[in-house]
Amino acid sequence: MLTTEDFTRFPQQMWEKVLSKVKKAVVFMDDKCAEALHWSGGAAVLLEAGARNLKEFSSFEACGANEPKAVFVVSTLLKGTTVDIIKDIISLSHFQYCVVITTVAHSVHLLANNVTTEMEGNPVFEQFEEKLCEWMGNMNYTAEVMHVPVVFAPVSKQLILTPTFAHLFPLLSPDLESINAIRPEKKRFGSLVDIDMHSLPVELQLEIKSLASALNSVFEATGTREESFAVGPMSRIIAGELANHPQAKNRRKTASSKASIIFVDRTMDLTGAVGHHGDNLVEKILTVLEPLPGHVTDVQVDMLELTSLQRTPHSKTTLAPGCLAQTRSPAAQSLWEAMLTNKHKEAVMEVRRQLVETASKEKLPIKMSMGRVTPEQLCSYMQLFRSNWGALESHCGVLQLGLATAQTLRHPGLPRWDACLAFERLLLQALGDSEFPAVLRQLLPLMKPRGGEDSTASGSRSREDEYGADELILLLVYLYSLADEAQPADQDTEEEELDKLERELIGGLTLVITREPELSPLLQKLTGCANPEELTTERAHSAVEEMFDTLRGLSHTRDHLKQLRSVYTASDGVHQATYRPFLRQILEEVFHPDRLECPDIEHMSGGLTDLLKTGFSMFMKVSRPHPSDNPVLFLFLVGGVTPSELRLIKEIVAAHKPGTQVLVLSTRLLRPTDIPELLFTTQRLLPDIGI
Repeated sequence: MLTTEDFTRFPQQMWEKVLSKVKKAVVFMDDKCAEALHWSGGAAVLLEAGARNLKEFSSFEACGANEPKAVFVVSTLLKGTTVDIIKDIISLSHFQYCVVITTVAHSVHLLANNVTTEMEGNPVFEQFEEKLCEWMGNMNYTAEVMHVPVVFAPVSKQLILTPTFAHLFPLLSPDLESINAIRPEKKRFGSLVDIDMHSLPVELQLEIKSLASALNSVFEATGTREESFAVGPMSRIIAGELANHPQAKNRRKTASSKASIIFVDRTMDLTGAVGHHGDNLVEKILTVLEPLPGHVTDVQVDMLELTSLQRTPHSKTTLAPGCLAQTRSPAAQSLWEAMLTNKHKEAVMEVRRQLVETASKEKLPIKMSMGRVTPEQLCSYMQLFRSNWGALESHCGVLQLGLATAQTLRHPGLPRWDACLAFERLLLQALGDSEFPAVLRQLLPLMKPRGGEDSTASGSRSREDEYGADELILLLVYLYSLADEAQPADQDTEEEELDKLERELIGGLTLVITREPELSPLLQKLTGCANPEELTTERAHSAVEEMFDTLRGLSHTRDHLKQLRSVYTASDGVHQATYRPFLRQILEEVFHPDRLECPDIEHMSGGLTDLLKTGFSMFMKVSRPHPSDNPVLFLFLVGGVTPSELRLIKEIVAAHKPGTQVLVLSTRLLRPTDIPELLFTTQRLLPDIGI
């Protein structure tokens, strides 16, 4: 019987195809493929397979005369910049044998070259092989070009990410305006739900087709016939592409296993993605530690405490950082699973338990301590390993996760997490009793530059838990995503009041941004400035104004839904107002014992039979596919999933239908600050596909 393990093995199987080509080669790999490899064994598996070296995919890299073989692994089309970089590297080297592996299927290459008909063989790849020989300087040298979908990163037993599509995000109201701006007046779309695949810019079409092709390859390798369902406009387009994928139609005729896949747009629930209610250790680690260079998900863990080095301004560049991806140690993997899906307190206790157990195994002089886990206590356990190189090497994975935990617990930015959580709870209660402008007004007193006279005069708030620009932006997204849940008011007066209030907020936030001592990565992307010296008030003001244009549309993302329109339960006098996760509502519908049909979970038909069933069901009792029909359920969250949602999914499945195997796929693992970046600084209509 089909299990989720068959699918989590797939990324490894794809990398084995790459590994079969790397013997005695220098491997050049772009960041997105490197991130996928990072969660499937990392650079070590390449070197063990016989690769001579691994280099960045860059025009500034090359090889010596004694390195005749190169393998290029890229996540883009073989067009534009990608081709230029390959040509540059070959021109500066002395290769006689080149292999180019792209994660983009040949069918997508044909579309990118405006070829719409089916063609025999792989003509685009064959032409590129000839070019490679030309650049190597001898048509008798060997060149191979192939497609291998190394786009999946198995982050845990329950979660597979797609680093290649990390910036794919459902469209928002400003995107609808951009699409309509280039269409004739009579053909303009009324809402995001009306947009179809062909009305999207070609770059986004190619990105979606690449994703559908990669998913098809997973189902093909496991002999699976999938039933696709969708919630949200972008999900409908992706599910439609997968349902109508040319190779999928043949596969479904012969497939022996069955699975359901539900695509869900992240924009259906932004409250859950920016909120701080997750009570999850990994969410905090991802938020406060620096990201690994070139990575979207993993972070840098400072390894200094495991060495005898002194902390100096240069120690960071002397010592390679640790990370969260521990694919080679079973003990570290089980600890990572616990950290990812347990509550914060349970996860921290598990980190301590594993460290104590590991130190005891190595007979290190450990002093047991009960009660609250502190970062100092964890560090004292880990420092015992410093003088024992054998133990350090054997348990390096567990130690890296332990250090990540300790560094997060003592991070100066952590108190701001609790400050945001407390304020979000206040806002939730206020929403049920007040009109939206009255709730929004509560943010105004917070719009003060950090460390200013008025913020320290009160003495009630320490420097650490003051809200910076990033936190204020998160609170704005949180509140605007819930705007429809506030008490209704007279529309004209509310609009007038809201307009005036927004102008005050824009002014306040502009001031906060311009007074920041240094610009966070989010503010750098938002303003286009690398440091405060470059930033002018005008630049900050126009960036904040644009941000508010997007914010205003956030409360309407669920307008097209018939049943699952709210993520909020107001207070009833006995219980406090609460946030109701959208995913919880979806899964409760899917696993309902009466197998109810939810109008918002739309079945995407994959052929004439399904279309006929859909048509007949209007006037006859025809059994339509239901997501709970199959033993394996995939949840594909387009735009990211949070660690606390992984725990939620695990709990709901255990409570409602314990036998079901659920595997979560997503474009990225979210930290709260990712959402403003995806909403305000990402070119959603024009993804970078390397053209």
